[in-house]
Amino acid sequence: MTNWINSPELLRERIAHPPAVIGMDTEFIRERTYWPQLALVQIALDESEEGILLVDPLVPGMTSALAPLLTNPAVIKVMHSASEDLVAFKHACGVLPVALFDTQIAAALAGIGGGMGYQKLVQAQTGIVVDKGETRSDWMRRPLSPAQLQYAADDVRHLHLLHRQLEDALASLGRGDWLAQDCRRLVASVADDEGERWPHLPLRSAQFLDRDAQVRVLRLLRWRDVHARHSDRPRSWVLDNELAVTIARQNPADANALRSLLEATPKSPRSLCEPLFLALTTPLEDEADAPLARGDDRDKKQLRAMQDAVSALATELGLPDGLLASRKWLESLQDGQDWPGALSGWRRQLLEPKLAPLLATGGSTVASV
Repeated sequence: MTNWINSPELLRERIAHPPAVIGMDTEFIRERTYWPQLALVQIALDESEEGILLVDPLVPGMTSALAPLLTNPAVIKVMHSASEDLVAFKHACGVLPVALFDTQIAAALAGIGGGMGYQKLVQAQTGIVVDKGETRSDWMRRPLSPAQLQYAADDVRHLHLLHRQLEDALASLGRGDWLAQDCRRLVASVADDEGERWPHLPLRSAQFLDRDAQVRVLRLLRWRDVHARHSDRPRSWVLDNELAVTIARQNPADANALRSLLEATPKSPRSLCEPLFLALTTPLEDEADAPLARGDDRDKKQLRAMQDAVSALATELGLPDGLLASRKWLESLQDGQDWPGALSGWRRQLLEPKLAPLLATGGSTVASV
């Protein structure tokens, strides 16, 4: 029977001498907040039923008791698709797991499949079908139902087995260091997350604005991110993307003009008129360096050649499409930006010899892989 851990003292007792490898998962709620609200932490100390701990982080002092385990570099934390779990740990515990082994990343690097969910990976590797019926449960309620407890335990029950299988597969391919780099990069990205530097770039409607208006959108979206974090509200609740573009396009002359625009817009943040106008009109230190949001004006032949080169290399290595480099990353290289962090390390070592000639020649050279 799994163990419901509802006191910090009991948790400290159970993890006083942790094994070298543990499985971990979380349940959290993020519908009405910026930060994920940590609702449950599952720990598989071993592969036995007794070794599965269901930790209640809503109990005072529990997250502090959990922190030493998270930061213990001698304990490998096996998690699946851990990015949002990491954010939840950072916000609730003030620390991040070190020595991470992400089974979703490992499966992709081993050539098993890209972006595989936990249920699909477990079934593919073990033949076991994991029930996902409680995916959208209310994990903040207490007590949790037996079905919720079973679901939560199942989410860590097979992580030890997956870890052994995937570690062996990566070792046979010589890709263990690839996984270590990717996991360290993932943890570092959460640790250093200060918001997207150029949040206007993905907005399609921003592509039709001139440079000055795009800079105004950038100012508004940077302000929105800071406000959302401090108020713990979803970004879209603070300022909708399209309203930000509309404000930047119209460029209200003063706060009264902005207020009139907000009053004419349903569900607009009328109470934030003054800080919105201040953000709109306050230059950013780095806005002169801002790249422009662009449409389809890039060199399509060059981009296609780059994509073909990446795809051919992925096929040669037996890797899923998109794992080596996304279209977005390739477009950033086309725009003259330095190799993004996601393309650093082992990816850059593999890709730079293939892509550098294409970037130099505007795509006229056919990549040989």
